[in-house]
Amino acid sequence: MSFRRLFELYEIAWMLESHAQQRLGWRDAAEARRARIRSERLAAQQLQAMLDANPSGSLGHARLDDEEALRRAGLLP
Repeated sequence: MSFRRLFELYEIAWMLESHAQQRLGWRDAAEARRARIRSERLAAQQLQAMLDANPSGSLGHARLDDEEALRRAGLLP
């Protein structure tokens, strides 16, 4: 078997391997797109749930155990 024939076989094998790797890359990209779409949907649902729970939009000003807010709500004497 000549060197040229061995080299041609090596090129064919390398080409097949590179095509396989390319297909894996395409599959990974498709999975990443699906994961991004799922996470964007989840984030939109969470945002809507937060807005439904507090429609005033003052989510950043809430405090835990705010006694004044509890008194105004009639939950503390």
